[in-house]
Amino acid sequence: MMQKIQRFGGAMFTPVLLFAFAGICIGVGTLFTTEAIMGGMAAPTHIWYQCWNIILQGGWTVFNQLPLLFAVSLPIGLAKKQNARACMEALVLFLTFHYFLSTILAQWGSTFGVDFSQDVGGTSGLTMIANIKTLDMGMIGALMISGIVIYIHNRFYDTKLPEWLGTFNGSTFVVMIGFFVMIPVAIISAWLWPMVQGAMTAFQGFVVTTGNFGVWVFIFLERLLIPFGLHHLLYSPFFYDNAVVTGGMYSAWANMLPTLAASSESLKSLAPQFGFTLTGMSKMFGCPGIALAFYATAKSEKKKRVLGLLIPITLTAVMCGVTEPIEFTFLFIAPALYVVHCILAATLATVAYMAGVVGIFSGGAIECAALNWIPLMSSHWSTYLIQFAIGIAFTGIYFIVFRTLILKFNFATPGREIDEDEDVKFYSKKEFREKKGMRTSSGNDLAYVEMILEGLGGAENIEDVTNCVTRLRVTVKDETIVKDDKYFKQIGTHGLAAKGKSMQVIIGLTVASVRDDFEKLLAA
Repeated sequence: MMQKIQRFGGAMFTPVLLFAFAGICIGVGTLFTTEAIMGGMAAPTHIWYQCWNIILQGGWTVFNQLPLLFAVSLPIGLAKKQNARACMEALVLFLTFHYFLSTILAQWGSTFGVDFSQDVGGTSGLTMIANIKTLDMGMIGALMISGIVIYIHNRFYDTKLPEWLGTFNGSTFVVMIGFFVMIPVAIISAWLWPMVQGAMTAFQGFVVTTGNFGVWVFIFLERLLIPFGLHHLLYSPFFYDNAVVTGGMYSAWANMLPTLAASSESLKSLAPQFGFTLTGMSKMFGCPGIALAFYATAKSEKKKRVLGLLIPITLTAVMCGVTEPIEFTFLFIAPALYVVHCILAATLATVAYMAGVVGIFSGGAIECAALNWIPLMSSHWSTYLIQFAIGIAFTGIYFIVFRTLILKFNFATPGREIDEDEDVKFYSKKEFREKKGMRTSSGNDLAYVEMILEGLGGAENIEDVTNCVTRLRVTVKDETIVKDDKYFKQIGTHGLAAKGKSMQVIIGLTVASVRDDFEKLLAA
């Protein structure tokens, strides 16, 4: 079950990768179309506004169609064969489901306690998906339908029909089965989901009333679940669905940007619920403190090499919000430090929230600038000055706490390895191949992927493979023949996280291309 949950969490990241660019478009577009910032140039009749409004509306594509996006993207990571066709099947059946649901509610809405004559949005519980007026089931509904389609696809795609029915093979057969499955699913949804919406409303009230303590617990758990690959399941209902605000916190914040930019009131008074998205505070300010502590405690003869390791992985955390490379340098050799990191991250976010910092700060500096600093700096610069003051103070706190604990307990963090002969710098792929008598090729770097596959026990030991934003997630048949973490670091990865038969090879931001080559080797 854990392996399936981790695989699902990795698949969830596929559409999330689009958010950074969409956020930049919205942030810049909002900046240049806000009259409080641009003056008369941002009037709707001005050519400046009209040109930038095109960019702004295009940027909304991802956020306005989140359920559709998640429904179509999930098969990329979870379909066991013909992923592209599975995505098409998911699209068709997701729309079919909502046409069924829309018709059921239009005809018998009162039977299910739904007033289908209401306008979409607000407290009506209704929304528009691909121009279909339907029940607002958010991301949960999208994942439910996509999950059903993926099951049908994996089970029936290869079914061979008689030759005279050959035109119905493959995707057509999957859609045929799904068509009739969607009818009872739509009926059950019409009956059950209004009750779920009522429960969600109550839960939203509970979360909002937890205040500072709720923010602390949420951030702490988000960090703590990263090694297990389960953090996506914690934050996704908050960020992209209706757990706190209608439509998800990302979408709601982006919608609020013009109002926030035009107001001089404090951001916290305007959007008090946006403290749960402060997960990025530790990425921008905590990770540099960790890196400084590693450098300061490294042995003098290894400091230069440690610096070469820490600079790129720290910049990845600060700018892109991807923390696995730096966190996995100490997670397994000093797990107590990781728990301390979780506590400090939660405390940093909570202190910032108490000081009035709210907004979309779950990613790195690029995302934060696009959705916060750029569009809102003019009217809320004092809030961001406080944010940076608190963040820099916690960089120092992180440094002091980590340095003290590393020295006190003699943790073998980078540059302090117990084995004096072990080089702190992870072997580059080229160096390792030369050591093994291999050379890089001018084409695809398949030797690197071959070594990953070898470390996992070979093609015959692979059950399935997927990936998230930085990790190659593999389920193996026999975990006892998988090589250790040191081997994977030596070949150029950031290490291996193993739990039972579930293996996560920490690759970095190039993991998608590595997975492609990995699957080519499996198919060879």
